[in-house]
Amino acid sequence: MKNIFTGSLIKILLHLLAWTVLLGIPLYFIKRWQVGEDFIWLYYINIIISGIIFYVNYLLLVPKFFFISKRRYYASVFILLAFLFVVSDKSNELVFRYMPDKNHIEMKNRFRDDNPAQDLSKPGGQHAGPPFREMHFFNYMTTSLFLVFISLGMRVLERHSQTEKLQKELEKEKLNSELALLKNQISPHFFFNTLNNIYSLIAINAEDSQKAVLRLSKLMRYLLYDSERGDTKLSNEIDFMHNYIDLMKLRMSNKISLNISFPDKYEDINIPPLIFIPFIENAFKHGISYREKSFIDINMTSTRDSIEFRCANSIVKSREEADSDRTGIGLENVTKRLNLLFPGKHDLKINKSESVFEVILHINFA
Repeated sequence: MKNIFTGSLIKILLHLLAWTVLLGIPLYFIKRWQVGEDFIWLYYINIIISGIIFYVNYLLLVPKFFFISKRRYYASVFILLAFLFVVSDKSNELVFRYMPDKNHIEMKNRFRDDNPAQDLSKPGGQHAGPPFREMHFFNYMTTSLFLVFISLGMRVLERHSQTEKLQKELEKEKLNSELALLKNQISPHFFFNTLNNIYSLIAINAEDSQKAVLRLSKLMRYLLYDSERGDTKLSNEIDFMHNYIDLMKLRMSNKISLNISFPDKYEDINIPPLIFIPFIENAFKHGISYREKSFIDINMTSTRDSIEFRCANSIVKSREEADSDRTGIGLENVTKRLNLLFPGKHDLKINKSESVFEVILHINFA
């Protein structure tokens, strides 16, 4: 809301500045070249008519007709210009009529339509400019059409900017919804399995079960509070992934090979939360088997301006067909989220062979 008022205030100030310049121009000419009152009157009449054309088209005709019915808009512009031309023409006649300066009378007589000096085809015809009324009509139409196109272009650009801004807000809302959905997808099933594992662990090793409960509480705190801020520190995201992986180890057998490598030293930059966890969750959900040998490899490298993340897992034959649709939908949602968060600044590669599923994500923050 503050940005809206700020933008409107700047727009109003720019309009006031333009009018100050336009209305102050005659004062400069009067002082420098001793211009007569007739010029001042004609200038202010034309500038007021030009202002009416601009603002009526900008504030009324374009919003009300152009975006709804082009035919009505063009008809309305024609009526406006025709009416104001009559007003302009009559105003000019009144100015010439009541100005006692001989120069105006001579100029009016010179450009009068029935002045024989205008006809160069007649013998003795003198060289003269175009008829006054035709000259006035040409100047009026040129200026008026220019103002119509300028005001129309400004309004169309403003509407496009507002539409683009609204689109970005909708995309942001959609992104927040997808993030909330992602957290909801992680939470219920994962917490259910983790609590069952902790329950079984209590009877075997009370100390390890206490550590597991502590990790689970940190995980829940991050999902419920820390990730709501929009951005988080890379260190928080790495801690979250560590806690997630440690809890998932509770239900892993010796047949699963797990290799994890996160950077020890890195620039603690701000990143959107839960960027990498969908790939890790996907690996644990679809890439491990309790009956046959399987593996998960997770690796991350980080610099000041970029992050590269790699997650590879074995493909379990018994789950491949049953989970292919759900995996595809999950990766599609992640791809959409990355496109919204890092347009043109990320590279996501998904490689799949008969036995290995691999994801490589490179994000550039510069």
